[in-house]
Amino acid sequence: MMETLLVSTFAVAIAEIGDKTQLLALLLAARYRRFWPLAWGILLATVLNHAVAAWLGAWLAAWLSPELLRWIVGGSFIAVALWTLKPDAIDDETAPESRYGAFVATTVAFFLAEIGDKTQVATVVLAAQYSPLYLVVIGTTVGMLLANLPVVALGAKFADRLPLKYARWGAAALFAVLGLWVLLVPPG
Repeated sequence: MMETLLVSTFAVAIAEIGDKTQLLALLLAARYRRFWPLAWGILLATVLNHAVAAWLGAWLAAWLSPELLRWIVGGSFIAVALWTLKPDAIDDETAPESRYGAFVATTVAFFLAEIGDKTQVATVVLAAQYSPLYLVVIGTTVGMLLANLPVVALGAKFADRLPLKYARWGAAALFAVLGLWVLLVPPG
């Protein structure tokens, strides 16, 4: 059980580095400059989004043969590795309106930005591979918070100094190794 929590936390925390939702956290921090409403909004959006993603992963795992699932999971990790190499950018539609306040704007923006994002895909893949499901959701949520809350706390002050290119390369390497491990090391 501890493996589920640790792998989920570590995988998503690494995948989130340089991701569009991390850039969104930076944008929100610069706009609102209020840590707790942003932190609670990120938490709520992530729990809701990743719970749905984990449920989908578990549902898929129940319907697929173990061998097919192993190839899908391994291939998905390698695809996420390649996806991680592509830098993300935020478009103007992702930026929340300020009329609803920091918490609501953060919750809505983060939930929508996570749809189809590599950390959501990683959550689906992790839930297909690991159990219990609630530990996958807790782990991926903690990973998101570990990656995003320091960005919110530091705000735009240090954004230009972060070596996101090297972080993306490291994250891509991690996902590639996980994918190869799933494909080459037989379960059991």
